[in-house]
Amino acid sequence: MSARLFPLLLFVAGAAQAQAADERTLRAGDSELRVEVVEVADRERAAMLQRWIAETATAPLTVFGRFPLRTAQVRVKQVSSDDDSPVPWGQTLRSGGVSVLLFVRENATLDELRADWTAVHELSHLFHPYLGSSGRWMAEGLASYYQNVLRARVGLLDGDDAWRRLDGGFQRGRKATRGVRLDELQIRRGGTMRVYWAGAAFWLEADLALRERGDSLDAVLAEYSRCCLGDGTEQVEPEAFAAALDKIAKRPVFAPLYRRYAASEDFPSLDTAYRRLGIRTIDGELRFSRGDAGERLREAIAGKREVRGPQVSSANRSGEP
Repeated sequence: MSARLFPLLLFVAGAAQAQAADERTLRAGDSELRVEVVEVADRERAAMLQRWIAETATAPLTVFGRFPLRTAQVRVKQVSSDDDSPVPWGQTLRSGGVSVLLFVRENATLDELRADWTAVHELSHLFHPYLGSSGRWMAEGLASYYQNVLRARVGLLDGDDAWRRLDGGFQRGRKATRGVRLDELQIRRGGTMRVYWAGAAFWLEADLALRERGDSLDAVLAEYSRCCLGDGTEQVEPEAFAAALDKIAKRPVFAPLYRRYAASEDFPSLDTAYRRLGIRTIDGELRFSRGDAGERLREAIAGKREVRGPQVSSANRSGEP
């Protein structure tokens, strides 16, 4: 998500106070997430928030079995909020290492947090480099695509519900600002939904094109993580990112899609993608094919997977006598 100065200042100011912080490390292979829950005096509450992050962090492991960066940080802070969302704000920063910041409503329950999309969305930003303002649609699009797909893989969403949520996002994107190139739209007034959901459509189309040849977006991003992502802080031009992914895929998938999407001034048609996925709209409701290639493709992308969660280090509470 884009930077908002006020909540960021609140987080930084709060983190600077000498109050208790519950710190744990989640490890998967040679990668780790360092998780810090700050300013939560109630040990049981802090442990619950740590449990939520550990469960949520299993979702990105369904892509290639480890976190995309060798190391990254997750910081959780509670806030007083009238927002219905249990996580009113999340943000990924790339200065001095990559950090995911999550602001959690102080009375949010574990069930509410499990049902929320924000944490998986922000963790999905770890799969790509910093793409600048002209590539924001690619960055937010990948996170929006994966926030639904990955949650379905670990049972946080029903498989059909993941596709319904993606479709709902696409519908919101179609109603957003038109007549402006996607790579120039960024997140101006009225354009946010097109940035996020046209971006998600880009990654869906790329994933389908790869799977048609026996490959997948997961596999390409796995190799990009190994060869090119580094610590995640370097800025990469969006067209160069697309070219690097094509080099890994050994076929022109991302660059042609990138050029088409970046120059588009309207939401793309997904009719062909929906036909391949066996998804139809009847009387305003989605209908899913059963027992055919469409169902198998949906299952390959968003089906439930058995995946080992991260190893959790013992808790350490800093800032205490």
